[in-house]
Amino acid sequence: MTAVLDNPLAARDHARAMAGTVVEAMPKLPPVASDLPADVDPADIVWEETIAAGGYSTRRLTRGTRLRLIDLKGDACAGLQVFNAEMPSERLNVADTVKVQWNAYLGPSKLLLSDMGRVLLSILDDDAGTHDAFCGTSNAATNEAKYGEGRNSGAYPNGRDRFLLGAAKHGLQRRDVHPCINLFKGAKIEADGAITPQIGPFVPGRQVVLRAEMDVIVVIANVPHVLDPRTEWTVTPLRATAWRGAVTGEEDPIRNATPEGQRAFLNVEDYFRR
Repeated sequence: MTAVLDNPLAARDHARAMAGTVVEAMPKLPPVASDLPADVDPADIVWEETIAAGGYSTRRLTRGTRLRLIDLKGDACAGLQVFNAEMPSERLNVADTVKVQWNAYLGPSKLLLSDMGRVLLSILDDDAGTHDAFCGTSNAATNEAKYGEGRNSGAYPNGRDRFLLGAAKHGLQRRDVHPCINLFKGAKIEADGAITPQIGPFVPGRQVVLRAEMDVIVVIANVPHVLDPRTEWTVTPLRATAWRGAVTGEEDPIRNATPEGQRAFLNVEDYFRR
């Protein structure tokens, strides 16, 4: 390898020889998937990627797009941040997501709300049932204390630095990285206020399907949950598939499930009327 690095032409030849290499965790270009829902046209796929353990990914998704996340091996943790793609100063507000819906536990028909009272994403389907809107993600200091290494470029990358990398791809900065939700790893609040993490590992193949209610930027960090009690840094790959879909209509059951949800969807429609 030293000889390759010392010789630019050898380095070029080595890089070209890697073309066509397929590994477990990588985007598929063009995106293809063999397990789409029956009503989805393969031509509508816009994203197919397996996100590595410790990896991150980000995409801009248009209004109506469906995003399916699959916990391939039962030990993924999908930290999720969401921005309004046209005005990224508007972003996921975890506190309002919990407060406005009178429910701190995410699941089918729940909404991910912005800090301006609009719906960014809604949860169409969920067979996991273990998600977390309380704990946020790890950072360099927490990983250093727990695993002895917390650097973004080290063996045990942390969630905040992964979010920084994803946000930077859209011109965003450190100040734009906001509290996240965690999918596939849960947190239960006990009667005395204690937090009980629901870490697993779980049955492989659990999935969540989200629908974009605005044009959004999603940033996903697949790192161990910050309250994972295991002393070893442990997480497994996460699969993301997205396809174009219809914009939510007025008769949609999720839209009309609660008065609070109806108002948040009206706020979305008001935004798009401008």
